[in-house]
Amino acid sequence: MSSAGDAGGKSRRSKALPRSDRTSVFQRLLDRRAISNSKEETKSLLHRLVLLSKMHPDLVDKRELGGYYETLFQKLQRYHQGDTITGHLMLYPNYAVHVVESSSDVLYSVIQDLRDVQEQERPLHLESKILVMSHNVPSRLFQQWEYNVLSISAKRLDDNLQREPIEKIISESLTLLLKLGMHMQEAYKESPNNQTDSVLGDVPELIIPQNLIARLVESHELLTPAQFLHNYSAPLNILMDSEFVWPAPEHILPAKRK
Repeated sequence: MSSAGDAGGKSRRSKALPRSDRTSVFQRLLDRRAISNSKEETKSLLHRLVLLSKMHPDLVDKRELGGYYETLFQKLQRYHQGDTITGHLMLYPNYAVHVVESSSDVLYSVIQDLRDVQEQERPLHLESKILVMSHNVPSRLFQQWEYNVLSISAKRLDDNLQREPIEKIISESLTLLLKLGMHMQEAYKESPNNQTDSVLGDVPELIIPQNLIARLVESHELLTPAQFLHNYSAPLNILMDSEFVWPAPEHILPAKRK
């Protein structure tokens, strides 16, 4: 026998929307994104790659390496349309430090090209290591991509710092790069016509010392482009604990009675 409360409940339920007409907040967000089709909402995530390389001793004109990357990035931007490439390439007498900011597809293409270049008869790089690959970084350090041949004398490491663990050397190098990028941002905001050479010349203490780069390139803790790509493309096989417990991989026969 139904009570008045039950009847009221049925009346209220009858006024509710049919299940087919209901929607969720997630669905509304998707609909809004499809309608707006704005670049701000559909832009890809930003990633940052830092490469260290030892240049070929026969490379007399360091600008040849800068020109090579300019051509490479033009090709990549034609293929990955909409993926802006920013960063900075610093050319030392014997080494190079390269920061690249773009989508993950562009960065992996840069690593693949670096691996292929080192296998050529006359490579531009003799050795290369990946210092860091940062994903989903909040903002860019650089407004465009450019390169500079360093003509300033960067400080050398003292013997105590040379004996530090490689983890501390990596941390020190990344700190210097981040501080340098922030300094360049502030300098360009104050005066957009500033030349990169003059900006770098104002802060020689933020330039990574060349002998520090040499130690990083020679370390076994950092991956080469070939090692990085091998690990990236290798299948991921994870064995769960349950696979070692039950069910058993083989049929367990009952023990024979004596």
